[in-house]
Amino acid sequence: CALALVSAVEGLGIRLRAGVHIGEVEVREDGRVGGMAVHIGARVAERAGAGEVLVSRTVRDVLIGAGWKFKDRGVHSLKGVPSRWPVYIPSSERASQP
Repeated sequence: CALALVSAVEGLGIRLRAGVHIGEVEVREDGRVGGMAVHIGARVAERAGAGEVLVSRTVRDVLIGAGWKFKDRGVHSLKGVPSRWPVYIPSSERASQP
């Protein structure tokens, strides 16, 4: 979805950046979402450049065997998140299935 959104608005001269993480999302009383999974996704997005989508190692690991390609984008400290996190650029071209 993030890759499709970035691609769709590029022709309009809009350069989005996105960060994707997977985890439990808390829905607050006011209807807003939060929690560590949302926080990590936002911090991964901060590492993305204009027109770029980055994913956490967790996303990459969940997609192992699904045919996606990922390019290593380094290991980063994410503000407010324990330890250092590897992030990856997902490829819009799928890897060949075994």
